[in-house]
Amino acid sequence: MNPLLDFSGLPRFDAVQPEHVTPAIRQLLDENRALIERLIDPGTAASWDAFEQPMLDAGERLSRAWGIVGHLHSVNDVPPWREAYNAMLPEVSSFYADLGQDLALFAKFKLLAAGPEFPTLSPARRRIIENELRDFRLSGAELPEDRKPRFKEIQEELSALGAKFSENLLDATNAHSEWITDEAQLSGLPEDAKSAARAAAEKDGRQGWKFTLHAPSYMPVLQFCDNRELRARMYRASATRASEFGPEGWNNGPLIERLLALRHEEATMLGYASFAEVSLATKMADTPAQVAAFQRDMARKARPFAERDIAELRDFARLELGMDTLESWDLAWAAEKLKQQRYSFSDDEVKQYFPEPQVLAGLFRVIESLFAVKLAPDAAAAWHPAVRFFRIERDGKLIGQFYLDLYARETKRGGAWMDDAITRRRVASGVQTPVAYLNCNFPAPVGDKFATFSHDDVITLFHECGHGLHHLLTQVDELPVSGIHGVEWDAVELPSQFMENFCWEWDVLSGMTAHAETGAPLPRALYDKMIAAKNFQSGLQILRQVEFGLFDLLLHSEFVPGGNRSFMDLLAEVRREVAVLVLPEWNRFPHSFSHIFGGGYAAGYYSYKWAEVLSADAYEAFEEAARTSGSTLDAATGERFWREILSVGGSRPALESFRAFRGREPQPDALLRHNGMAAAA
Repeated sequence: MNPLLDFSGLPRFDAVQPEHVTPAIRQLLDENRALIERLIDPGTAASWDAFEQPMLDAGERLSRAWGIVGHLHSVNDVPPWREAYNAMLPEVSSFYADLGQDLALFAKFKLLAAGPEFPTLSPARRRIIENELRDFRLSGAELPEDRKPRFKEIQEELSALGAKFSENLLDATNAHSEWITDEAQLSGLPEDAKSAARAAAEKDGRQGWKFTLHAPSYMPVLQFCDNRELRARMYRASATRASEFGPEGWNNGPLIERLLALRHEEATMLGYASFAEVSLATKMADTPAQVAAFQRDMARKARPFAERDIAELRDFARLELGMDTLESWDLAWAAEKLKQQRYSFSDDEVKQYFPEPQVLAGLFRVIESLFAVKLAPDAAAAWHPAVRFFRIERDGKLIGQFYLDLYARETKRGGAWMDDAITRRRVASGVQTPVAYLNCNFPAPVGDKFATFSHDDVITLFHECGHGLHHLLTQVDELPVSGIHGVEWDAVELPSQFMENFCWEWDVLSGMTAHAETGAPLPRALYDKMIAAKNFQSGLQILRQVEFGLFDLLLHSEFVPGGNRSFMDLLAEVRREVAVLVLPEWNRFPHSFSHIFGGGYAAGYYSYKWAEVLSADAYEAFEEAARTSGSTLDAATGERFWREILSVGGSRPALESFRAFRGREPQPDALLRHNGMAAAA
């Protein structure tokens, strides 16, 4: 049997090969098409059991199989898998485009929604049907027949361009290396970063140290290395990746222009003024103007703090470091020096207290304490030897499983993300338990030592596990609104950002640290310094996120593709409005902005800050409970968060879930307080 067609259990990563992709996906596409022909026949009743359930069953088989292929394209982007993915991407895109435009199918859903059965369905099932009707309209189902072929062409080309954008970025990232043969040029660089660079050089059969643009290699150089020329070379290489400054075949500039033009054309075909309006049709926010006002308000509140941050950094650089000018490649390095002077510790010092085993044990303790579950190692075939697999149980029963892929590799796309492998649903044999992928890009172990993580890495891990918990702890039995499915995009970051808060609690950190050499736990004095430094340059960090979000929004709402100004001109305008740092003219940030050009965040990057208001407010409930119980790991509040937020998935609007948990509308006060900006309210 083709392993991609085996849905009896977990994905068969030990058996699936690139040559399995085309026959399996084509068979599933054919099965889905044949089923739809039967479902739209007038003889098939417009009921849940006769119509919607069979389509969900067949659709899940296709999405599970194609999900495995897409996952392997992300974590094992070797030529055979890239070719297999790209070979079928047009056919899969074409199928979904056809599905979204099928008037007969749309008519059947409208019959179901207007029929006598609809009021008797569960709220989750009614929400599924309402979402389906909305998505049909957004997919062009109501377009005139002579315009549907063009709309379909747009969908197919957008899918191909998004994949190509990510591939170009990965290839450009892999193409640049810095080779150092004199250790004196690595002054200031932590020992573990040097060890990793030496191991990378040895792997390539060369002496010295090899540095790449992958984050675990790149970031320590920018933050710690005293060699200004090396920092400058690596910064420029990273800031110009996949642009006109590199090989023409990897230049994402033309792809960005084409993506924007196609998205605008899609929006106008659907009767919207901009693609941002299309994007917001499935989100909590109502209009682009509302989102722009939200982001500009955040910028207004953060700007005084950001101006203070940069003034302090420039004064420090001039007086203490002898630098009259701070360039972009100096900022992280100078900030680290200032933080060390002001708070008497370094990020590298903290990192030594976070070996991987202690971090995972601490993370699991938080999850178990809050949500009355047990996590344990489990066995499953995986795509790389470093991948681990775990199970989650409640009352002795399996409720979910997840793969954990922590380390950066050349064949793995950058960043950190969670994705679903299997979604909870009710089937004939009972409940199908969910399975998730949790992916990070942390430094791998070197030699016989455990990997050590920076505190930022720990926060990232907690963030992705928040997404995972949203998927794995659901109690919804209807697949389209189970777990993360059906959750508004600007609310989907609520559980992930919520989990980050525990990384700052003493009773959490004290139980998840052990010095890599001595085994000593994190000293309370060092923790106190971390807390004092928590909001170090938070104004700059908030403005940076607002800059990205506002650029994304205006790019998809006010920018005219093919007009007199380029997308780089727009970025310059946004920076003049909200930023306090002037970046080099040659910086090509958009060319690596994969969230909006290679992922699902187009006109939605604001979601991080939007959801952070929700997550900070939700976490405040745990802070309030801690005043009585003594710990934010409060089981009663955790049970309520699980019941009202995590367990309901997308089965009801996110704002209703928040109100049910908090008992009121969301308020920004907690976010401002957490960022040391309460006075700006």
